[in-house]
Amino acid sequence: MGDSQGDEKEENLNELQSDTKCKTTQIPSFKDFLDLSKYTYSFSNTNEHKNTKTEWKTSNHLAKQNRLNKVSRECLILSDSRSLGKRKHKKLSSSVFPNKNQCHTTIASNTSRYASSSIYASFPELRDSLAHNLICIFIGLNPGLTTSISGHAYAHPSNLFWKLLHSSGCTPRLFHPTEDAELPNLLGLGNTNIVSRPSRSSKELRRAELDAGVSALEDKIRMYKPEAVCIVGKGIWESIWRTRNGRNISKCLFHYGWQEESERMGVDKGKCSSWKGAKIFVACSTSGLAANLKLVEKETIWRELGIWVQERRKQRSKQFQDAAEL
Repeated sequence: MGDSQGDEKEENLNELQSDTKCKTTQIPSFKDFLDLSKYTYSFSNTNEHKNTKTEWKTSNHLAKQNRLNKVSRECLILSDSRSLGKRKHKKLSSSVFPNKNQCHTTIASNTSRYASSSIYASFPELRDSLAHNLICIFIGLNPGLTTSISGHAYAHPSNLFWKLLHSSGCTPRLFHPTEDAELPNLLGLGNTNIVSRPSRSSKELRRAELDAGVSALEDKIRMYKPEAVCIVGKGIWESIWRTRNGRNISKCLFHYGWQEESERMGVDKGKCSSWKGAKIFVACSTSGLAANLKLVEKETIWRELGIWVQERRKQRSKQFQDAAEL
């Protein structure tokens, strides 16, 4: 019996050890599922992240500067090509990166320099709208690019010519540029220019071109013999006056409106003729780029001409009897 009790105790001891071992091996653990060491704070990792971010910003900034540098080079090339040898090529320093405003200024300034006729050689000249013995012929500077493409006078939407023509009373209604060829027969009005070649702006013409066009303009007026001519722009009249007098007109002598009787245009001094030449009226420019005068001031200048044109049309009512019905 003693042996059986000893065996029983030994068996119980073995069972207890076995249970203890099982409990030890069954303790829950996330060792194979979650590595917490990856989420511990590391000073070296932070620096590495900052360096990566700094490198990205630096590379992005350099790429932007390179793009600006490329645009700046293109601006300088355009500027030098338009100067036609008047200026030396500018050198671009590799350490200087001009901003966008500097580049924009370079491009904008190019539009105010002389441009040879070859640049706009593909743009056609504008055909005159003329007839003999008209009441008034309007003399413009030269065709703009929009006018050249459309084939009609003062065709750019920003040009005030047709609006001022109507508000002044020169025309009984607002005409469209496509109706320019109808003005001579309907209203006794015509259009021509002192320079025939097109350009983007008046600043792309040389003063010598305007002066050279005066002689041909005088011949044209002498041929068609209008009662008056309207100079559409101060610069045109300055060129005519300079060609006649050999010097520039002074500020005290210049004025808008009707000029002196001695300043008639198209006078044939070499032959005896009953025609005394066309009276000259100087009006302000109608270009949308001409902002030196307010609209009210422009309308006042043109109104003086409109009153005279209306009166002359009434006196020649038999010739223009349908004008009032337009």
